[in-house]
Amino acid sequence: MEQNLNYYKIFYESAKCGNISKAAENLYISQPAVSKSITKLEQSLGHTLFIRSKKGVRLTDEGQTLFDHLSQAFDSIETAEKTLKRIGQFGIGQIRIGVSTSLCKHILLPFLQDFIRSNPHVKVSIACNPTFETLQLLKEDKIDIGLICDTPLESRFHFMPLRSIHDTFITTQTYLDNLALREQDSNLTPTRENPDTDAFEENIVPNENTSNNIPNMTGLFLFSEHSPKPPFSTALSTKEILEKANLMLLDQGNISRQFIDRYLDSCRIFPSQVLEINNMDLLIDFAAIGMGVACVVREFISDYIESRQVIELPLDEWIPERTVGFVYNEHQLSATTKKFINFCLSQVHR
Repeated sequence: MEQNLNYYKIFYESAKCGNISKAAENLYISQPAVSKSITKLEQSLGHTLFIRSKKGVRLTDEGQTLFDHLSQAFDSIETAEKTLKRIGQFGIGQIRIGVSTSLCKHILLPFLQDFIRSNPHVKVSIACNPTFETLQLLKEDKIDIGLICDTPLESRFHFMPLRSIHDTFITTQTYLDNLALREQDSNLTPTRENPDTDAFEENIVPNENTSNNIPNMTGLFLFSEHSPKPPFSTALSTKEILEKANLMLLDQGNISRQFIDRYLDSCRIFPSQVLEINNMDLLIDFAAIGMGVACVVREFISDYIESRQVIELPLDEWIPERTVGFVYNEHQLSATTKKFINFCLSQVHR
């Protein structure tokens, strides 16, 4: 078949023109070359394709069958050429992206908004999944690129850094107040084993003049500049907060959770209460309503911090920054996907 492709083109043009000379003129080859090609094609197929006369040529039944099929093929080729031309003119293309919900909302969407504004004819499909599932979709060629935090990859995949992010712990002042009050009460409640019970009771049992005076626990004293001096020396360290608070983290199957677990282990912080949530935006919302202490990405909560809806815990050892970037097989990137990656990088570096 491969050697007959040129012959098919010559046959097709001759059939349309009904004249060998006219076909030769349209194809910019000689008339004898057209005749010779048709003869070779007939010999190859074992059928006579034209009935020749002084007026020109007309198709045999076999020739008509071949012409009908070739018409469909050449029409498809012409349509493909027109489509490619439109792609070039209008930037038509498709990008399939895999990304987690949080990275999609806080990092990918701003880039997409600007890219689509400049390339309105590009079709974008988004698959929101955890990083492990994104990498699996990439292996199965169900997405073109993934947006993930840097993690060990197979050698066939390339990671293109885009920007850095920083993990942090947040909560509300009210939650810290209540936690401090609870822990103070727990530490100072007299027990039978406490040899100083009488002295303790003498100091804390309210009299008639103080029965309505509840200590002003405005803030955990470590975090509030205007807090009064605490009535008891029980201010909690950040380590104590993380170990005693309701600590809200992403679920254990998440790469970000595994990263934070390693950080906590390295600092010898052992939380006693962990609430697992599979969505970082919910972590932020739960922290903002005073449900506990949440580990989130600082870049995702700037509005919450500026409006003082949440406060950020100071850390003795800062959590190492992480890198977010695109992962892909560079041998399978389409021109449209390359264009999108380069666009995002240009936005970051400008």
